[in-house]
Amino acid sequence: MNDMTTPLTISLNGETIKTDAPTLQALLLARGYPLQGAFACAINNSFVPRPQWPERVLNNGDRIDIVTPITGG
Repeated sequence: MNDMTTPLTISLNGETIKTDAPTLQALLLARGYPLQGAFACAINNSFVPRPQWPERVLNNGDRIDIVTPITGG
């Protein structure tokens, strides 16, 4: 669990970043994602349902993938 004094090093869509965000929702807000936007999130290859975003604590080394739908055919 993040003690909020030491930045975490995580992977966000393949890019290594440092963050002070304690939760997935805090990370999304800090990175400018609209919470009502059409996208899904996975941490360490496990889908995280939207209602869990505020409570899903981030850990050092987590791999977060943000996926948006692609339309067309």
